[in-house]
Formats: sequence, structure tokens, C-alpha cells
Amino acid sequence: MIPGKMNSREMKRMMAQMGIKSTEMSDVKTVIFKGADKDYMISDAQVTMIEAQGQKTFQVMGSFKEVPKGSQDKQAPVSPYNEDDINLVMEQAGVSKEKAIAALKDADGEPAQAILNLTSQ
Repeated sequence: MIPGKMNSREMKRMMAQMGIKSTEMSDVKTVIFKGADKDYMISDAQVTMIEAQGQKTFQVMGSFKEVPKGSQDKQAPVSPYNEDDINLVMEQAGVSKEKAIAALKDADGEPAQAILNLTSQ
């Protein structure tokens, strides 16, 4: 029986007693599920791996988007950065999408720093 109000420390202890391990996968940025007709992309992903009874289960949270099969092959590679951040950098600094992505990469994904770097050049 699981009580209604339990803090995270108690929950982790109870999960450990039941042999359940939970691991945050903080280095994952994008998850893509490949389907027959289209792909399903989750950007800005927060992934947790839960291991119980020898089985690994993944919990994925983030921005969901359906991508038709043909469109991904014709487009540029999928950017690991949020589309809103890219658009913000493009508008504020007056640069192309490619330059905005490069600036976000140089600024470790921080839009404000990317804009400052582009406008101070």
C-alpha cells in the first residue's frame, strides 16, 4: 500500500526496497521514434530509465512533434535546440537559421548569450 502523501526521499527508499532503480538520463536532448509512415520526435527531452525485474522502461517528457518520413530526409539535420529559441535568436540578431543554431551551440544553448554574441560582433 502506498500512502497518499509521500516525499521523494521516502518514495526512493520504497522503490529501492522493491528492487526498482530509477536513473535520470540528463545527456539525452532528443528522442526519435521511427514509424512506418512518419517519425515521432520529442525535443528538449527529459528521460528517466526505470529498471525493475530485469526490464528497463523509459519515461520520456518533452515537446512532441510528428515528422513525415520524406520531410526529414530533405530538410537540414534536426537541431537539438528548441525551435522557439532559434526563432528568437534569428529575430533579435537578424541572422539566418544556420547562424542562429551555430550561435546557440557556441552559447551552450542559452538564447540570451547567443544574441549577445551575435550583436556584439
